[in-house]
Amino acid sequence: MTQSMTAIGPVMLIGAGKMGMALAQGWLKAGLAPSNLVLVDPKPSEATLALAEDYGLTLNAEAVGMHPNVLVIAVKPQVVDPVLEALRPVVGPQTIVLSIAAGIGIAQLAQGLGTDRIVRTMPNTPAQVGKGMTGAVAGPGVDDANRRTADQLLTAVGKVAWFESEGDLDALTAVSGSGPAYVFHFVEALAEAGRRQGLTDAIAMELARQTVVGAAALMEADRASARTLRENVTSPNGTTAAALAVLMAEPGLTDLLERAVAAARQRSEELGRG
Repeated sequence: MTQSMTAIGPVMLIGAGKMGMALAQGWLKAGLAPSNLVLVDPKPSEATLALAEDYGLTLNAEAVGMHPNVLVIAVKPQVVDPVLEALRPVVGPQTIVLSIAAGIGIAQLAQGLGTDRIVRTMPNTPAQVGKGMTGAVAGPGVDDANRRTADQLLTAVGKVAWFESEGDLDALTAVSGSGPAYVFHFVEALAEAGRRQGLTDAIAMELARQTVVGAAALMEADRASARTLRENVTSPNGTTAAALAVLMAEPGLTDLLERAVAAARQRSEELGRG
């Protein structure tokens, strides 16, 4: 049975950057009581300060004064070791740890925090608008109730895929974690192609942006495969077919993305090794 968001807490969020704020806003919108959310950031941004003021959230420079039910680690992987050391006294006997630190494994988190009730996750930036895709792996100390709590917090900002192996998170990081940047670059490239065909900068970018926004909305509304959707808009010997003949030629977009995803996965694995 899924508990109410009002029953989850207190939640302590370590690192109130863009992703941390995306999570916090999703939780608050889903019904987490502001009194059950504590933000910890020594150098909060203007957006963080504004959110704390709007909701009356507690905002501290360091983690003190409580053993939260859920401890969320949303700091950069390069600084995670000293953060874990500082957080060890905060972890109580009931605390579940959710980590979104890219490439930092459950074993390293467990060693630093002194608990194996850890859920390692990888959300992506569309979580900022409730359209995120998060991958999650549960540590050995996570029971069914812990997992339900983690799942409820994560689904507040989008969809969640649970994996058995941490290695799968490196692949997910390379596909959906970094993937929004690939899409944004595609929009840049499509707009540039439009400019080279004589369109103004503003019109080319508007066309490119709305084309991707519309295609994404259509894909969300229509559960047909991406291949079927592509074929539905491709008339034989038409303009789309002519363009796809270029994109799908060898080596084409598929090969380029395969190499890009492989490079991203390799970097995720390197971050995990330190």
